[in-house]
Order: sequence, then structure tokens, then C-alpha cells
Amino acid sequence: MRMTTKLRQLLGSGRTIVAPGCYNALSAKILDGVGFPALYMTGYGTSLSLLGLPDAGLATMTEMHLNARYIANAVAVPVIADADNGYGNAINVIRTVREYVQTGVAAIHLEDQIIPKRCGHVAGRRVVPIEEAVGKIRAADKARREIDPDFVLIARTDARGAHGGSLDDAIRRANAYLEAGADVAFVEGPTSVDEVRRVRREVRGPILYNQTGVSPRFSADELQDLGIAIAILPGVALRATIQAVHDLGVALRDKGPLAEEDFAARFKDHPLANVHAFAGFDRIQAWEREFLPAEDLDKYQDSVGYQPGRS
Repeated sequence: MRMTTKLRQLLGSGRTIVAPGCYNALSAKILDGVGFPALYMTGYGTSLSLLGLPDAGLATMTEMHLNARYIANAVAVPVIADADNGYGNAINVIRTVREYVQTGVAAIHLEDQIIPKRCGHVAGRRVVPIEEAVGKIRAADKARREIDPDFVLIARTDARGAHGGSLDDAIRRANAYLEAGADVAFVEGPTSVDEVRRVRREVRGPILYNQTGVSPRFSADELQDLGIAIAILPGVALRATIQAVHDLGVALRDKGPLAEEDFAARFKDHPLANVHAFAGFDRIQAWEREFLPAEDLDKYQDSVGYQPGRS
């Protein structure tokens, strides 16, 4: 089954899809193994992990969609990917959608910010006129229907927290984008529970909720009770990585290279402690046995290092 079809089935189930954020194929593979129904490729995490730069419109479409391709091909669940503002006008959006469909992700979200854009929970955002944004969603809808009608189109509006914006404008825009062909509406940055409830009540379609930044936090049951279709947690893996690598770096600096031994000892009993097995070397050997000449397996004789099936 195509991942686009699988995501549509999940959306049709009536259960809130909780999708943690991943920023590369490794973080996606780890989260996939935990058992989430879908994953979210964060644009902030992509920019910071690839470029070491903030989510300020500095990552190009090529960098974003290539990361989406790596992630989608590393996991067995649908991936929802950040596609920023489509990297141009409605004509650019057509190419953006075609490129993202080919990566293997199941959905993208497109926002109505100007170029260059910035993180939806950072001040200084501006949005394009609603007519321009509607045209971009219409173009995206046309492009996906020509390739894969099941590809899920999520329309994001940043009007709530943008310069001169309001929640009224954001709700008006969300409904206009749904009418233009979007499957799911994404109102970025509500700042209270009452605002979230109002979005859910007044937006005439499924809602994606971004549980981060200035927005309130909810439990899985609360999200379900609110009727949220998709809840994303973009920064969880990114923050965990920043903390873990920083703490390891401090230990190495203060205690010297052998501090790595202390980390290895603590990691020994972790479910993913066998990094070679997690990476997929067992599967590589299974494929070799299935598809390569038998004599090719001779390379494992008297060879030093990890081997599947051996301690």
C-alpha cells in the first residue's frame, strides 16, 4: 500500500494521529522503531541539522526535499513533510509538489508566509495576500491530482501571529484554503486553549495542531476530545539530540577520551545498543544470501568484526 493511501486511512479512522518530529533519516528510523503511526519532517530541524542555521528561509527546496526523500525511504510509516511556502509563487508550487510526491512522503504542508519565511513560533512573520495564497493551494491541488490523488495536502496559515494578523484572519484563511483543495487546515500559533477550541469549532475541515512554541500542550486523550486530526511535535528529537550530544561533549572535554567508555557502559543495556543490527547489517547479510552467489559469502570466514548471528 502506498504511504499516501495509508495516511488517508489513518485520517479516516477518526483517531488523532500523533506524529513526532524527525530531522534526518537516523532520527526517523529510531522513532519509527518505537511504533508511531506517522512521522513529521521538521523544517526547523532540517535547517539546523543540515546547515547549522535557523529556520529563517535559508534551506532551499533541494535541501528540504532531499531530506524528505532520505527520511521517507528509511521508515515504514507515512511521513508528513514541511514544504515551507512552496519556494515561490503558484507556478513554483507546482514543481514543489511534484518533487515532494516523488520523495515518497505521504503529505506536505504549505504555508502562506512571504519569502523568506521563518519558524512559525518566531516573531517577525508576514503573510502574502489571501488571493495569492489561495492560488498556490489551488495549484498544489492540481499538481498532486495529476500524479497521486491520495497525496495529502495540508494548508498552513501563519496569520495568527504574523505582523498585522489575527486569529479571525487565520480562520478565514484556513477555510479559504480548504475550499481551494487542501485536505487539512493548519492554523499556526494559537496561544491559548480557548483559541485552539475556536479553531476547531470554526474551521470547516480536519485540523493539524502544532504542539510547540507559544501554543498550549495537550495529552493524547485531550487531543482526541478536541477532535484534532493530526498533532505534530516537531522539536522532540532535535532537543533530545542537542542535550545528549552537548552533555557527552562536556564529559569528553572534562574527563578526556575515556569518558566515551562510561557512555558505552550506560548504553550497553539499551534496546538499540547493538548499533550494527539497528543499522541493518543483518538485513544486508540476508539479502546477500538470497541474491548473491554462494561463494560471495566466503568473505565472512575468518573476518574480524560484527557478524549477524554471532556474539
